[in-house]
Amino acid sequence: EFATQASASKLGEVSSLQDPRLLSTSCQTQVIHSHTTAPLKIQRPFYPEGRQVCHSVMLHTAGGMVGGDRLQQSLKTHPNAHALVTTAAANKVYRSNGPSVYQSISMHIDAGACLEWLPQELILFDGARYEQHLKVELGEGAHWFGWDITRLGRTARGETFNQGQWRSHLEIWREGYPLLIDPQHIEGGSEMMTSAHGLAHCPVIGTFVMIGQAVDCHVVEQARQSWTPILQSHAHGIFHRANPEDNDNEDNNERKHPTPMTGVSQLQSGMICRYRGRSTIQARRWFIAVWDCLRKTYLSRPSCLPRVWC
Repeated sequence: EFATQASASKLGEVSSLQDPRLLSTSCQTQVIHSHTTAPLKIQRPFYPEGRQVCHSVMLHTAGGMVGGDRLQQSLKTHPNAHALVTTAAANKVYRSNGPSVYQSISMHIDAGACLEWLPQELILFDGARYEQHLKVELGEGAHWFGWDITRLGRTARGETFNQGQWRSHLEIWREGYPLLIDPQHIEGGSEMMTSAHGLAHCPVIGTFVMIGQAVDCHVVEQARQSWTPILQSHAHGIFHRANPEDNDNEDNNERKHPTPMTGVSQLQSGMICRYRGRSTIQARRWFIAVWDCLRKTYLSRPSCLPRVWC
């Protein structure tokens, strides 16, 4: 059985936060307790994989976040529960003249449980200011899968992230021992946005993490190899869509179509993947391929895409 709870304060409002529960008994996972305040809402659970895995969708009813918003989410899984949580759509952060949007997420995963946190992408408008703190507490034998895909600027309309900031701080602990501490910070218009050692004009960044047990070297290599067909498919699409005149200006072409890069690192108790490119679809396709590999290897279960993504 599985329960989840989220609470949010909008524009400085304060709301109480109660412990959510994700509980499993008799090989069935279900929501046993939830509490939400606007603008967050949890939709009814789905079971596309059978009763053992509960899929739950988080909805942001306001349609976007503005400076000064304060969002709090708390998720808890009881022993041997298995839950997958995603969001109903991409989240947007609008331009701010001063205050930042702050989101705090805490997750407690009891022994033998698994929580998969797979939100859709975050889109920062030029001038947006966003900060997120995500803390995960793992019990013995518990697993956590999580990703974060962010687009800096509305690039489809030619916008770049010239002002604003994005901060992300991820902490994963097990019984008082840190398994991963991952702080990230990007300032709009900074050298990092254009430097070859930074984003190199790439507006999309992503991180995917699996924590819970040691990952074999061959699985790490599989994750790296899974990027090749996705890159080739994307390059083929760019070749057919690009303006032929761009080929006469290599610098201009690189700015319009920066080369995506990925990396996979083995952790003491898991694995982390990084993406830097220009396509949220490409990033998610690769993360899904890696997720499928890890699920089959360590959970004996193939990936099952949440139906809200379709």
